[in-house]
Amino acid sequence: MNITLLQRFVALEAEGLHAPRAAKALGIPLASMYSTIDKLEAEVGHPLVKRDKSGWTLTEPGSLFLEEAKREIAAAPPPAAKPAVPAGGKAKASKGKGRAPIVKGQPKPYKKRQGR
Repeated sequence: MNITLLQRFVALEAEGLHAPRAAKALGIPLASMYSTIDKLEAEVGHPLVKRDKSGWTLTEPGSLFLEEAKREIAAAPPPAAKPAVPAGGKAKASKGKGRAPIVKGQPKPYKKRQGR
């Protein structure tokens, strides 16, 4: 199973089975949270949460799956470290004509008038 899906399911339970709060805590769109639950339910083959007007509750397979998800997350290796990006940005190329550097003792270069 995908660890990200399991982490989202555990976060949903940690937020009191409130999908909007869990999505906000994870920094993901609410639609992704709903699709995560649907994917997990399809993979497991049983409904994990019971949805009704009063709120969501974990079903019996959902509570068993929650314990299994917590164990798998704990046993998973830590994520790989991101490679360090060198400091600084891109060097900007000259776009063509620019003023020449001022040289001591010489007059400033002026733009030549356009002939007719």
